[in-house]
Amino acid sequence: MAVGEPRRVGYLYALPALLVYAAFLLFPLLHSGWLSLFTWDGLSLGTWAGLSNYAALFAEEGALAAFGHVAVLILFFSVLPVCIGLVLATALHRVRIRGLPFFRTVLFLPQVIAMVVVAVAWQRIFAPDGALNFFLGTQGKAWLGDSSTACWRSELSVPGCRLVSRWCCFSVGSEKSPPTCSTQPDWTAPDRRGVPFGDPAGVAREIGVALTLTVIAALRTFDLVYMMTPLGGPGGSTTVPAYEIYQRAFHTGQVGSAAAIGVVITVLAFW
Repeated sequence: MAVGEPRRVGYLYALPALLVYAAFLLFPLLHSGWLSLFTWDGLSLGTWAGLSNYAALFAEEGALAAFGHVAVLILFFSVLPVCIGLVLATALHRVRIRGLPFFRTVLFLPQVIAMVVVAVAWQRIFAPDGALNFFLGTQGKAWLGDSSTACWRSELSVPGCRLVSRWCCFSVGSEKSPPTCSTQPDWTAPDRRGVPFGDPAGVAREIGVALTLTVIAALRTFDLVYMMTPLGGPGGSTTVPAYEIYQRAFHTGQVGSAAAIGVVITVLAFW
């Protein structure tokens, strides 16, 4: 948009993108909210249910367990990776060694590997004849088939593989610091003591971005559970809200309940 043009001209430039956004995101979101107010199996005529689908979710033990599992995922998808990523970014920012771009690339590789690929790899590691039993000296233990271990094993596996990828946000944030601060920070100054980079405000913004993206990723986790523990693990020990949506909408004919779970996930993501 040229300088001096009316603001409404800028909206015209953005209109195509806004239309696509509304058609593929806003409308399905609003439609899901409408469906959550009905009892519907996806085929026959639905009946009005009001907020009963939401009330049933908070009274249903399986649904509450699914949200409890995603709370654990948030810890291992978001909190721990952000903390460890900050440490890695500090090390890569302060230590100058030959071939540093190569090490940065290696650390970032887990971020671009498809979750399905990593889930299959970890499934083989946790298999009765997998690498974990080999190194532990155990024979035939089904780590993902035992309800006492399947939950935390599946939740730790892929997030653990991606811990090192969180350094990228903080490394980029540190590079945006003023040269006078980022190259030789004054560790004795009151406002710099204990701060790994020269621009604390910039790093804080990157931490906020990383936490937002990782929490949303934890809330929408589906492929991890679907690939590693089919049917939500033994006794539903690994089920998560996104997997509950899939099960209810396409297997048990509870489309209204599935839509209600989707709305709750959206509210949590915005919150």
